[in-house]
Amino acid sequence: MQVKDIMTEPVTIDKSERLGHALDIMEKNDLRRLLVTNKGKIGGIITTRQIARVLGARKSLGMPASSLHVASATQDSVIKVLADMDMLDAMLLLQKTSVLVAVDGEKILGWVRPREILEKANVSGLASEAMRYPLTANPNDRLVHARRTILDRDVGRLPVVEAGRLVGILTQGDVAKALRAFRDLNDTASKQHTRIYNILVSDVMTHDVKYVYTDTPLEEVKSIILSDNIGGLPVLNHREEVAGMITRRSILDYLVRTG
Repeated sequence: MQVKDIMTEPVTIDKSERLGHALDIMEKNDLRRLLVTNKGKIGGIITTRQIARVLGARKSLGMPASSLHVASATQDSVIKVLADMDMLDAMLLLQKTSVLVAVDGEKILGWVRPREILEKANVSGLASEAMRYPLTANPNDRLVHARRTILDRDVGRLPVVEAGRLVGILTQGDVAKALRAFRDLNDTASKQHTRIYNILVSDVMTHDVKYVYTDTPLEEVKSIILSDNIGGLPVLNHREEVAGMITRRSILDYLVRTG
């Protein structure tokens, strides 16, 4: 199987557009990243994580999301591949990046993300074999501290745990949306800083959390992730404690590891 057999049409945005518009497009299409273009050519990738990074930066406090451009949150590095690349080679490359863009010269043909790989892959085993060590947040943590964990540890979501029990989940998209809402209040920089600093994880997190258990078959995990279009799931042991996180990327890594 080759890249051309699994690639899909990317959703694009011009680098001159506003960050708020990028978030609107992401929400409308249920996406976490967009392909950035510049005069019709590839200009990079913008993700909810990068938007959360920019909207939480002190240097841009006092500025609403509507005044910041996509270019301010664009990652320039994009791995371009040919449409006839083998899927296994694509899987290896996706361990280093979030998306591959298939091109023919300057023409954009499609993109491949972990989602496209999972849709075609056969997986066997249990959730415990593909999960990662969980980084967690507490509902009473400040959002700025949880944001820092997401950015510094390069994760897309944090299970929210209280008294040893899963009570919610916080995603990079939740962080970006919350920061946008407070930015758009048009306060002064000092007021924005105070408001943002006082947001708690519990104010923003998703309360109704889907999860799996350590012995849930990976095929079932894959089905939930794809059908609900979610990036990952907390993994509980049979004491109902959070034992790990399983994501599209961790399943991809497991597939590469197990051959």
